[in-house]
Amino acid sequence: MAGAKPGVNRVAGLPFSQACENNKQPILAHLQVHFADCQQVLEIGSGTGQHACHFAPALPHLVWQTSDQPHYHEGIRAWLTAYPRDNLRQPLSFTVGQDPWPAPGIDGVFSANTAHIMQPDEVNVLMQMIACHLPANGVFCQYGPFCFDGQYSSDSNRAFDQQLRSQGYGGVRDVEELQAWGAGLQLQEVLALPANNHLLVWRKP
Repeated sequence: MAGAKPGVNRVAGLPFSQACENNKQPILAHLQVHFADCQQVLEIGSGTGQHACHFAPALPHLVWQTSDQPHYHEGIRAWLTAYPRDNLRQPLSFTVGQDPWPAPGIDGVFSANTAHIMQPDEVNVLMQMIACHLPANGVFCQYGPFCFDGQYSSDSNRAFDQQLRSQGYGGVRDVEELQAWGAGLQLQEVLALPANNHLLVWRKP
């Protein structure tokens, strides 16, 4: 479920994504605002574990629950062992379309660079699950490249989408499509971030 195949952090011997390193601080600045009232956040598609280890210390008021497909767990656990935090939880197994909702009591959800990797039917299921399981006033922060009204936000995103689809991935999703699939969620903010990415802030009324 996570994004591009990670490399290895040669210093620490940990799986490493340069994209995570580049975007973690701009994302965090917004999460500190939108997750201010959350108590338990589920990260869907924790990938290498880098985001979790960066976000959890800066959000000490909440529990950060990691999750991903089982083959990512070893790397996530390695990061959590290297950078332990009391509010950081070991990964749960969650493969969209196969597994049930992995954690009760969640009032916040975060997912980065997953919607364009997953197939459209899987993203549809994911949006429905989040809309179903978030409580009233729950928040979903979704990061990545997106299309708007059928238009790419940049030429680089157009080329990226073509590359993804040629490799068998689902491709860059249109925000209108996500709104239809996530009926029950309201898109409150669309925040522009570096490298032609956006953070979509959804809330369940």
